[in-house]
Amino acid sequence: MAILQRKIDDYLLNWKNNKDRKPLIIKGARQTGKTTSIEKFGRENYESFIEINFVSMPEYKGIFSSGYTVDNIIKNISLINTEAKFIPNKTLIFFDEMQEFSDTATSLKFFCIDGRFDVICSGSLMGINYKEIYSNSVGYNEEYIMRSLDFEEYLWAKGYSKDQIEDLYLCMKDLKPLSVTQYDVMMNNFNDFMITGGMPEIVNMFIENKTFTGILARQEKLLSDYEEDITKYAIGLDKTKVLEAYSKVKVFLGNDNKKFQITKLKDGARNREYIGVVDWLNRAGIVNISYSLEHLEFPLKANYNPDNYRLYFGDTGLLIGSLDEQAQKDLRNNSNFGTYKGAIYENIVGEMLVKAGFDLYFYRDDSSKIEMDFIIRDEDSIIPIEVKSSDNATYSLNKMIDEKQYKNIKYGIKLCNKNIGFNGKFYTFPYFMTFMLKRFLNDR
Repeated sequence: MAILQRKIDDYLLNWKNNKDRKPLIIKGARQTGKTTSIEKFGRENYESFIEINFVSMPEYKGIFSSGYTVDNIIKNISLINTEAKFIPNKTLIFFDEMQEFSDTATSLKFFCIDGRFDVICSGSLMGINYKEIYSNSVGYNEEYIMRSLDFEEYLWAKGYSKDQIEDLYLCMKDLKPLSVTQYDVMMNNFNDFMITGGMPEIVNMFIENKTFTGILARQEKLLSDYEEDITKYAIGLDKTKVLEAYSKVKVFLGNDNKKFQITKLKDGARNREYIGVVDWLNRAGIVNISYSLEHLEFPLKANYNPDNYRLYFGDTGLLIGSLDEQAQKDLRNNSNFGTYKGAIYENIVGEMLVKAGFDLYFYRDDSSKIEMDFIIRDEDSIIPIEVKSSDNATYSLNKMIDEKQYKNIKYGIKLCNKNIGFNGKFYTFPYFMTFMLKRFLNDR
């Protein structure tokens, strides 16, 4: 299986070149490519690379038995692996699957103060529970959350160069429509990306085989693995309730308002019985939460309702993999992504916004019949984003821009199956350009 180029590659190099670097914890959902990227980085950039996996190498769980000083840890590792070489300033120690031995985090303070060896820890967001850690070395480590491939990384995997992707961005920046060839090819790639999702193994499978054969089975296995991890790692919560909430995400997405409601999970369900469940799914990297804004004012984080939210799958391929057999066939054979109440397009846009570094918010005002799928901001403006499964009317977007009561809104964005444009009020971009939005807003 090919090793995919990832954005974390540049992050890791910048981390290594920072003379003030601290031990690094890389977290992410299952099978997002954490281990592969770290292994590649370690072997290419260090004279000595020492990898310890606490799942496959449980014998290493005793390396802190003599205390957390670096010399004691090195001595204990060397007793187990006599070939390990600890070369000051030229060694990377990689503690993988740290959720299986969370006391690893306690050692990071000592590695940071000692300074002779670089350290990276990695683990599933599901399993990393800092309440179990004696000391999580706050102030002595850095953290990075790794998600599945975004659309740009997918294009890299397909063989597209950074120059070709830059050509797309220049069209966006200059508000110049893409050529027919650019548009059609990228839209076809985007349709494939929605079906496969961004999990590295699945992307590799699709690129190598050039067919969707086997993709669904692998997605279903990954969904099953997530359920298994919930039963293993949802510590302090009723695991049955976590599974109930997880299984109903796709159900609520199929509703008109897409609001996730605990009281509708099953008969008699009460909010107080599910406290922490949704937050756990979000922290585990399984779902993305979009909160309803009560007021369209700055700062956005101070104006949302924590009890009114929508849940989206963290990877759209897994959303599609969770649908029934007939929906699967329709999507694969007909690319009919506009069905399912527009949820697939909303999910992929939400996913791309999160991967670009945005928090998710939406807005709904029943009194004025206004609803906006996502709300983001730039330096001085609140920006409504409307996701359209077809190029039909944009009543809410026009009203929010025109009405004086929305004084912080100066323009909007419409994402749909349509080329680049600007009508003086809102920008129109094809869905697949969502990953470039943050850069576009910064360059405006």
